[in-house]
Amino acid sequence: MPKLNRLLATTVLVTWSLALSTDVAVAAEDTKSPHDIESTVVWKSGDNGYHTYRIPSLIQTQDGALLAFCEGRRSSRSDTGAIDIVMKRSTDQGKTWGEQVIVWKDEDNTCGNPCPVVDESTGRIYLLLTHNLGEDHESQIKLKKSKSTRTVWVCHSDDHGLTWTQPKEITRSAKNPDWGWYATGPGVGIQIKHGPHQGRLVIPCDHSYSVDPAVRKEGYGFGSHVIYSDDHGKTWQLGGTIHPEMNECQVIEVGDQGHLVIDMRSYRGQGCRAQSISTDGGATWSEITDARQMISPVCQASLIRYSWPVDGKPGLLLFSSPRDPQKRRNLTILGSFDEGKDWSWQQTLYPEHSAYSCLAPLGDGVVGCLGEVGKKSAYDTITLFRVPVPQQK
Repeated sequence: MPKLNRLLATTVLVTWSLALSTDVAVAAEDTKSPHDIESTVVWKSGDNGYHTYRIPSLIQTQDGALLAFCEGRRSSRSDTGAIDIVMKRSTDQGKTWGEQVIVWKDEDNTCGNPCPVVDESTGRIYLLLTHNLGEDHESQIKLKKSKSTRTVWVCHSDDHGLTWTQPKEITRSAKNPDWGWYATGPGVGIQIKHGPHQGRLVIPCDHSYSVDPAVRKEGYGFGSHVIYSDDHGKTWQLGGTIHPEMNECQVIEVGDQGHLVIDMRSYRGQGCRAQSISTDGGATWSEITDARQMISPVCQASLIRYSWPVDGKPGLLLFSSPRDPQKRRNLTILGSFDEGKDWSWQQTLYPEHSAYSCLAPLGDGVVGCLGEVGKKSAYDTITLFRVPVPQQK
């Protein structure tokens, strides 16, 4: 690696280490009033025969369309049972949405955890998914007492999300046989743009694994991991794992050598996210560090790179989660103009009940946050918030 590139890569990693280790959350004021934010309910629980809609995912296709995915849960809020993957498509930056499409339905079984990624060299969209028998409950799967187990699947679209192939199973290459529960995402994957692994498709995932009951009475623990493809989605393989007490995660690229930062749901009791760094394209990960500025309860969150630094202009990272250390409430976006050292911009989207979310650029200086929000509970609706992209002052 040239000396300059080594210096830049080291600077980026040090910057992230400093950001993660600080014990003081940066105070930030909203730079846009709530009146500048438009919102549209994309899914409402009870509509179209579904009891609840959960687990939002949002991605922009190469032709500028938006694809919104979620789980349509037919009979309850449960993470297992009769669950379908459903999708809606927008061609006007999320202001209006087309008819609901069922991407995957398998009798009364569980089709879950949509996690799309766009291969920018081909335009093909891969949608990573999971599956289990509807009669198997999550607790049984974690303890290896279920009839079957959680499996990993992928389908794709070559027409910007208008049609999809039948899902193909990739469990053998994507899952450790010791693992029980498994989730792709939830959220989105990325394609590495720089360094020796340029072009690699990376999907953040999580899993449960066996733990000696003498060490942990539940008999299982939680971890994060990635799977990746170096041949444009033809094959997928398992990357590095992060243990213990980690769960649902998202990943971004930093620096010019293809280094990755993974942001994880944490069970460490710190009221914030946890993060780890990979310098080898996701094959291995550094020790876990608490991200003190990224306040969050035990919940999924979204982290994306909106733009890269160019010609002296800073890049922009965006993060969304319920901004409360204990409760799922106060859905908020944070913005960083210094590659994650400080999260100096903050905007509240929904101060009441809120849970999972997914960020994506919408075009024309607007970013979308597709989030679970509601007056009675966080699972009343999945709503798209259209937010002006923050500008550094």
